[in-house]
Amino acid sequence: MARLLVLIFALAQLALSKTVNYKWDISWVTAAPDGFSRPVIGINGQWPCPQIDVETGDRLVVEVYNGLGNQSTGLHWHGMFQNGTGYMDGTTGVTQCPIPPGHSLTYDFVIDQVGSYWYHSHNLGQYPDGLWGPLIVHDPKFPYADEVDGEFTITLTDWYHQQIPDLLAVYESTKNEAGNSGDEPTPDSALVNGAINTIFKVEPGKTYLIHIICVGNFPGHAFLFDDHNMTVVEVDGVWTQKVDVGNQNVRIATGQRMSVLLTTKNDTSKNYAFWDTMDINMLFFDEGRDPPANFNPNVTAWLVYDESAPLPDPPTIYGFDFVDDVSFVPYDLTPVLEPVDHQIIMDVNAGSINGIQRLTINGGTYLQQKVPSLYTALSVGDKYSSNPLVYGSVNPFVLKHNEVVEIVVNDYHENLHPFHLHGHKFQVLERTAPNAGYFNVLRVWLFHCHIEWHVNSGLMATLIEAPDHLGNMHVPQDALSNCRSYPLPASGNAAGNLRNPLNLTGAATTVPQAMYGATYPPGAPPPGFNFSAVQYGYPDYNTSIGL
Repeated sequence: MARLLVLIFALAQLALSKTVNYKWDISWVTAAPDGFSRPVIGINGQWPCPQIDVETGDRLVVEVYNGLGNQSTGLHWHGMFQNGTGYMDGTTGVTQCPIPPGHSLTYDFVIDQVGSYWYHSHNLGQYPDGLWGPLIVHDPKFPYADEVDGEFTITLTDWYHQQIPDLLAVYESTKNEAGNSGDEPTPDSALVNGAINTIFKVEPGKTYLIHIICVGNFPGHAFLFDDHNMTVVEVDGVWTQKVDVGNQNVRIATGQRMSVLLTTKNDTSKNYAFWDTMDINMLFFDEGRDPPANFNPNVTAWLVYDESAPLPDPPTIYGFDFVDDVSFVPYDLTPVLEPVDHQIIMDVNAGSINGIQRLTINGGTYLQQKVPSLYTALSVGDKYSSNPLVYGSVNPFVLKHNEVVEIVVNDYHENLHPFHLHGHKFQVLERTAPNAGYFNVLRVWLFHCHIEWHVNSGLMATLIEAPDHLGNMHVPQDALSNCRSYPLPASGNAAGNLRNPLNLTGAATTVPQAMYGATYPPGAPPPGFNFSAVQYGYPDYNTSIGL
């Protein structure tokens, strides 16, 4: 009888789930989110890109066509576990080949999570040109549902007037290393929901669930709602015990997500500012440089009670007292994973390699290989799949089935690094020196800093989890076809050698002297590219590196 009840329950859950379908044409769109008009990457002629809303248990099917013409692409589903569908993670060089112009790839996976997520290109620095959007997974069992009258989403990002391939070409250049120690480009503005002067229409006496997602490229963000309290109830897809922010402040890192409850006032006579600022320590002071004259790290949006009332100036902030998100407690009181089976120590640093500024883990800088690491694990056989050498210079760590792993990150670099692990929610145990996290493993995943400049300068590692247990995983034919069309090999070691996986002749071993991001054909500079015309940050900086 008990087994029958379980079966009935499972069938009922299946009946409640649905398939959510999208057909997307990724192409260029002209937009001026801060008043400066430039090409951005949109979806079906729209920018900002659309929000996806699903419920836990739904199947999401997104058919993606690359209509860019001059760039390859792909989509990563940030925070998704991809249980049984690791090849759908959307990470170029790890779980798929890039989608060439004029080709398609269908992403198809079941969502068994809840909370705030986002999708974005994970292809050669592309997403800061606009290819990102929220992905909200609604939970029928949301623990605070009885308190919520409505919900909306806020995205925060830094924004650049130059296109990313141009900026990458200068960032990863010998001139930048020699003239300015390899410093990153400076953003031109900050955006809220892909714009300045955004408004959020609210009603009095209501409680809103607000999903806040940092879709940015470089700095963290601090934000507040003037004269309104926030209560944190979610971080990175985990419902939390309530955290009343009170008079403190909230900081969010690139790639991070957070949900808060906010109750509006009963009085509708005034509107109130939502104020956001980029972390100028990360942008400038931590790297020993001063902000350029007239640089504005702030952006203001508004909670609008009365559309006929004026929009007030933002509040004046004299200092910050941040809530410590390491102290947040999961709503279900999930215990710490233990005992630890395997410890990995990652020492993060920077150095000049071939005259170019690179970031390193344990002295190694990540170099993208010809064959995606997952495809290598699936094709070289059990004799070789547990040998890290076959994956090439991707900072590989091979882990056993179902281990509890502790990662200790020692940051010897001058700046902050928000690390993201694909396919997992890890438990942050300490944030001093070192940082640590526990997790439980299976599949092939990327672990990386989510500052996109640093991704492209090699601050990534590959976790090859239980490669001998990948079993019957089969990569879809459209993904393999994209490899052939790019063209790249879809099997063998890092170099595509299947006959002798220990022969890495042809694998990437040196830092390229020119990097143009996702431009296509691969390695070609963008049309009309002029190194000396790139406005990298501000005039004094351009002069210092000879532009």
